[in-house]
Amino acid sequence: MSALGSPVLPSQRSPMQRLLRPDSLAVFGGRAAAEVVRQCQKLGFAGEIWPVHPQLQSVEGLPCYASVADLPGAPDASFIAVHSHATVDIVGQLAARGGGGVIAYASGFAEVGPQGAALQAQLVQAAGDMALLGPNCYGMLNYLDGAAPWPDQHGGQRVNRGVAILTQSGNIGLNLTMQLRGLPLACLITVGNKAGVSMEAIVDTLLQDERITAIGLHIEGLDDVPAFSRVALKALARKVPLVAIKSGSSTLGAQITMSHTSSLAGPDALYSALFARLGVARVFDPVGLIETLKLLHVRGALAGSRFISASCSGGEASLVADLAQARGLEMPALPAPAYQRLHAVLGDKVNVANPLDYHTYIWGDLAAQTECFAGLMDCGFDAHVLVLDFPRADRCEASSWTTTVDAFVAAHQQHGGCSIVVSSLPESLPEAVAQHLMAQGLVPMQGLPDCLDAIAHAAMIGRAQHKLAQLQALPDLPPRALGAVRLLDEAKSKQALAAFGLRTPQGQVVSAAQAPEVAAQLGFPVVVKAVSDQLAHKTEAGAVRLNLHTAAHVREAVAAMAGLSNQFLVEQMAVGVLAEFIVGVQRDPQFGLSLTLGAGGIFVELLQDSTTLLLPVSRDDVLTALQSLKLWPLVTGYRGRLAGDVPALLDAVLAIAAYAQAHADTLVELDVNPLLVLPQGQGALAVDALIRLNTSE
Repeated sequence: MSALGSPVLPSQRSPMQRLLRPDSLAVFGGRAAAEVVRQCQKLGFAGEIWPVHPQLQSVEGLPCYASVADLPGAPDASFIAVHSHATVDIVGQLAARGGGGVIAYASGFAEVGPQGAALQAQLVQAAGDMALLGPNCYGMLNYLDGAAPWPDQHGGQRVNRGVAILTQSGNIGLNLTMQLRGLPLACLITVGNKAGVSMEAIVDTLLQDERITAIGLHIEGLDDVPAFSRVALKALARKVPLVAIKSGSSTLGAQITMSHTSSLAGPDALYSALFARLGVARVFDPVGLIETLKLLHVRGALAGSRFISASCSGGEASLVADLAQARGLEMPALPAPAYQRLHAVLGDKVNVANPLDYHTYIWGDLAAQTECFAGLMDCGFDAHVLVLDFPRADRCEASSWTTTVDAFVAAHQQHGGCSIVVSSLPESLPEAVAQHLMAQGLVPMQGLPDCLDAIAHAAMIGRAQHKLAQLQALPDLPPRALGAVRLLDEAKSKQALAAFGLRTPQGQVVSAAQAPEVAAQLGFPVVVKAVSDQLAHKTEAGAVRLNLHTAAHVREAVAAMAGLSNQFLVEQMAVGVLAEFIVGVQRDPQFGLSLTLGAGGIFVELLQDSTTLLLPVSRDDVLTALQSLKLWPLVTGYRGRLAGDVPALLDAVLAIAAYAQAHADTLVELDVNPLLVLPQGQGALAVDALIRLNTSE
């Protein structure tokens, strides 16, 4: 089979393909191995199962083999549930026989310390060309083909198509199989310590199977960020959406905190930047993962975020509107034809608007409700949402709720599109109803916030698919220089950036005696700063004096700073400033160079208004990022103020990015704070800058 699907000759299948969709499965061990046999039989696995145990004659009615050498052939997949050292031996024997892949169930490897890490290295070496999941790995469940190398009960069932989920946690994986939300789970794969095949290699294999509609990822850390970026773009191209939970402590290494940038762009911000760049929906809990995958399974990505909601309650309508606004979703006014159709069926007592409270005048009337919902779908928005909470089945009767569902389904069958039924309380949409809706091509959603988040995620993925040709994978990281880390002082930093087109104030580095005369030549007011490669934070050190209007003020300033340096930077004072930004670049050992944009000056940590992009970036990327900041209205003419020089601001940011990429092998971090935005036609000015380089000196 190809990946998990199309038939091919066995010799043409990769080790990963053999592991994920085996024709033969060997199981090693005692109780856990016996459970694997039971789960495969229960799920209807049609391939051969070969139990291996040196002392048993049979396992669950199947003949038992004494060793790898006694097997009738090279198994496509093997589940190994013996102690850690024996696992290494068996893996080596399977590799010698030409096995496809193995699942190493045992713990006691890298997760327990250096000795375990050494044993894990032996395991990887023993596996050779085989695909290795684990160790410390619970296994996998292939609900498409019935393969269940999984040592426990689970909540899934056979499906013809559905979503795949990869997780580093066996227990989270088990929990996800027990969901009662109607999500068709095609494949669940746990990866444990990730010693063998990477998550991106597994995703790459899953993308080859047309039965996989979307892929969910539970990630504690990525080992190869550029490789992940390449497979994520492949997923965009194949229109198989990716949804990710990023959890766990960072393994990115210690961050050097020279600049304000480092305090804004921590590891979590880098993951968010990575996912945003690649059109990967980021969620923050298993419920969000399930609900987003559900929408993507049924409808895929959305062309936009315009939607209309209907409910028979004004309170629900208001709640939807509030939640939608907080997520940046659009609820446009109704087009005239839709308004007229809705008004005709609902009458003058109902205010026909978006969100729609259609009241209960037509409750229980199948024909009238169908006509109402058809009018709703006449809007032709990206999604049409019906809010509907079912009553408790143990105490109430729900026939009229069923009528409402039937009407919504009938309207959907007339119009198509993205039709969603969402319960405001997650528990108020029974699983049977969810499955019925999904079978009819509608999306059953549970919980308003998660539903609206899913719509926003689907729209984001749609935008990424639309601009796929403009997206770039991250470059492989260049080798980093191993020399000492050196801080360039402000003057040298500005000079280096100016060579790439960044505009800085007119100024000169002088002695204390020269400062008054140079200030007069430049023209007052001026700024005076102490120059030293030991002054990363000059304001806190008292190394900056602003708005000096006379030579006497300059003499006083340099005298006060005499203990900090014997050199001083005298510059023209910028006037007419509309906004202050921080632009920073830092280098991460896994992500490479990242660009942080935010509110600058003294408000960096106070406002925490920032966003991070991964380099390289385009002009459009920078503009979109800047527009996401709360500070942005000050640039565009907030409340009648002058508008700023946006083209010059973009030029300045791109000049900083260009310098960073040209010095990618040595740059540790860079800080321009503040970058001043002046009125239209007057430019943007970097009035402070620091660069830290890793040199070979």
